[in-house]
Amino acid sequence: MAHFIGTSRMIALPSTAAARPGHRGHVTNRSAGWWLSGLLVLCGPAASVIAQNGADVKDPSQQVQTPFAAGVLIEIPPAPKPEETNSGPFPMSELEQMHPEIAWQGEAYPEGKPHFQAASRTLARRAQSVTLRREIYCLEFSFKPLRQIFADVPAPGGQTQRKLVTYMVFRLRYRGNDLRPATERVGDADLYERIEAVSYPSKRGFPILELVNRETGRRVIDRLLPSVKEQITRREQIVVPLYNTVEISRQKIPLSRDPEAPGVWGLATWTDVDPDIDFLSVDVFGLTNAFEIDDLGSDSQYRRKALSLNFFRPGDAVNPTEDKIRFGVPPYSNPIDQQVILDKYGLEERLDYRWIFR
Repeated sequence: MAHFIGTSRMIALPSTAAARPGHRGHVTNRSAGWWLSGLLVLCGPAASVIAQNGADVKDPSQQVQTPFAAGVLIEIPPAPKPEETNSGPFPMSELEQMHPEIAWQGEAYPEGKPHFQAASRTLARRAQSVTLRREIYCLEFSFKPLRQIFADVPAPGGQTQRKLVTYMVFRLRYRGNDLRPATERVGDADLYERIEAVSYPSKRGFPILELVNRETGRRVIDRLLPSVKEQITRREQIVVPLYNTVEISRQKIPLSRDPEAPGVWGLATWTDVDPDIDFLSVDVFGLTNAFEIDDLGSDSQYRRKALSLNFFRPGDAVNPTEDKIRFGVPPYSNPIDQQVILDKYGLEERLDYRWIFR
């Protein structure tokens, strides 16, 4: 959940109101609700902050991972952005509709404002321009190439069915340097004019991986297949615990700046993927709490930030487990052919991966 940081300044309220209740991947082996006295103050739980310039913390995990050959594990560095720490300014149009008592009206206030404070200090006026602030984190995501395997998958009625399973083995690491708005007290006002980096002892990841068929637009969410995990673990030579996308959300990912830190390993599996698929992407949600909203209305669109990884598969439905699914967008020497492929991925240029809001 995003942590919102807001102001806690004194706000002038009418007396009637007071009386009412209520681009490319780098290859490597590595936030009762809001309070009326502050325009929407949502505070996250307190956490001990580790100084940015302090000594690096060694990963407390003693697990040792199998070293992979160069180029096997593809690392996508964290990409939090300063502009993601705030949204707005937005007008809180529904506030005055739900609480008309905050407007300075009636016989007691013939000029529509307080007697002893500026109209700009009133809640009704300040609600016309609200900025939401929050702290942003982002995890490092590394992965092995997409592969396919035939396995016995549970079917209705307690039976099993032989199916082609597409899977991805991935690793999460927490590098710290989360971004948050820094406040400066000037008089009785809080000013947010800079962003500061903070780190915590650990974070949790909540990955959801969607496989996208770039030719049909069909999306498939990863499926939990405990019976297949052991088979994949042996094939991929993973010697540390391998968690599915639900199990991994329970694991604390320790802060570590050690380039050889083992991290926490996860597994995403998909079934019923078109065997003839050639152009595909994997959208990874849950690596960051960054999001976008259009306004503060009840029908506002909420978009999560996700890492979109592009792949192509130069093969067919014959011997799919032997086909190599390659990372990136395929290159074509003919500009017309290349543009056709870029259109499938929704790109203007060739990108192996990109951060999107969806």
